Amino acid sequence: MKFKSSIIAAAAMLAAACAGPKDGEYTLTLLSTNDIHGHYFDSTYVGDGLSKSLMSVKYYVDSIRTVNGADNVLLFDAGDILQGDNAAYYFNYVDTVTPHVYPRMAKYMGYDAIAVGNHDIETAHPVYDRIARDLKAAGIPFLAGNAIRNDDGKPYFPLYKVFNRGGLKVAVLGYTNPNMKEWLSEDVWSGMHFESLIPLVQQDVDKVRAKENPQAVIVLVHSGTGPGDGSVLESQGLDLFKSLRGVDFVFCSHDHRPFVTANDSIALINTGSHCRNLGVGTLKLTVSGGKVTAKSVDADLIPIDESKADKEMQEAFHDDYAAVKAFTLKELGELKSDLRTSDAFRGMSDYINLVHTLQLGCSPAEISIAAPLTYNGTVKAGTLIYNDLFTIYPYENQLFVIEMTGQEIKDYLEYSYDNWIQTVSAPDDHVLKIRPFDDPRTGQKGWSFVGRSYNFDSAAGINYTVDVTKPFGSRIAITSKADGAPFDFSAKYNVAMTSYRASGGGDLLSEGAHVDTDRIDERVVARYPEIRNILYDYIVANGCIDPAVTGDPARIGAWKFVPEKIAERALDRDMSLMFGK
Repeated sequence: MKFKSSIIAAAAMLAAACAGPKDGEYTLTLLSTNDIHGHYFDSTYVGDGLSKSLMSVKYYVDSIRTVNGADNVLLFDAGDILQGDNAAYYFNYVDTVTPHVYPRMAKYMGYDAIAVGNHDIETAHPVYDRIARDLKAAGIPFLAGNAIRNDDGKPYFPLYKVFNRGGLKVAVLGYTNPNMKEWLSEDVWSGMHFESLIPLVQQDVDKVRAKENPQAVIVLVHSGTGPGDGSVLESQGLDLFKSLRGVDFVFCSHDHRPFVTANDSIALINTGSHCRNLGVGTLKLTVSGGKVTAKSVDADLIPIDESKADKEMQEAFHDDYAAVKAFTLKELGELKSDLRTSDAFRGMSDYINLVHTLQLGCSPAEISIAAPLTYNGTVKAGTLIYNDLFTIYPYENQLFVIEMTGQEIKDYLEYSYDNWIQTVSAPDDHVLKIRPFDDPRTGQKGWSFVGRSYNFDSAAGINYTVDVTKPFGSRIAITSKADGAPFDFSAKYNVAMTSYRASGGGDLLSEGAHVDTDRIDERVVARYPEIRNILYDYIVANGCIDPAVTGDPARIGAWKFVPEKIAERALDRDMSLMFGK
């Protein structure tokens, strides 16, 4: 009898499970972050400054869970969690024995699912594989359904996870940026390749819906919002919003631009970056006869107040913060004079000269190509601490030395400066390519470059001029190598540049020099570790950074905008608009 009763009970439970949710009204709250870039702690580490961080995000998340009920709330992140701040760097590469702080924080905050970002992949296999394992152990999937293994064609990371929340079954699918090879050397993502989100996401959604029969479907993508016309591979957020069927919410990211939109059936949220906002999606469903008969969606952003850091979270991770702060404040050497990164936009500068000197010090480099990677940072003269290295060089780019012809170098520079300047034809013309601009990422009003300043490459190891009165294609005049030897346009030179650039980032190699970046390995003659590590080693070996040494024209050469009277006057005006100086 007891055995028969057990069978009947099991059958009843199975029937109930197959019947779907009970009839009624349901409301789910979907919370999101993206592009936090290592902003785990609420401190700037140096001084008493506060930073927007996961600690202040938790205050808002907990408040919403209290009001709406924790079982009715899901919390997501759309990627780029492992790079950009001292804390991420410290636990990625310095202290690799202590369990990484991010998975512990994600578990503490109750994240449900996280998408993989391109900067997460940038950290390389030892880091993101460890993070994936730690997140899995915490019950949090690290999702990237379009990162496909080369050996068996299956996703390298999980594709989706199903949650039972508020009496509903919710399927969450996640994807990373498909344009990975344009920025990163293949060795950091070896063993896999990345597929476009279109049509893959729709195909996956259809399969998951057929298999799991969820009442709601959420898609997390580490992809920019984009123009929505299918033209930008790295920014397919609006493309998905406009085309997906059977999806209730898309959470996108990558471009650091806060954006929300919704129609009758689907909503899209991009919170921006660096914990500035919390994305809040509301999904309301009506169930009748065990089936969803009506849905509505709404999307919004809540600005984060950095002063509202969760006190209990601060205490729980105090030892981790203390370790990062001690590392950040470590004294390294001396800086002889101020470095201002914005100076690089008007010509040669102590800042960019330093980067060129580091790159030319890596054999067999003869010529260096580099751009300012910090938009408007200053490192004051005096004692250098490790924190200063993140201002001088914020990214974990490796250094490559590749072979290029003299003509390719000239064409490359023409393309770079065409991103940077425009032809001056009248006394009041702008020489920099700038425009009035209200920055949606920060809310600041002012002027902005039309292009991305981290693509404004200059060269060292040669002497050249850039004529601001001439059109694209005829601005660059290379007169000699730095040592005075002739520059041969038909000769081959060893050129140092970042792994990002060598992999095709910014299109300078492919569009400017017409180099096939898919075959860049055929041109690579040397690879070096991260450039910030090269900077660290330089300071330790020399004890200081002296612009008189790093700016030696016999080593790095010289370049300038000409005609000088016209260029200087226009640059003074433009720099004043941009930076107030």
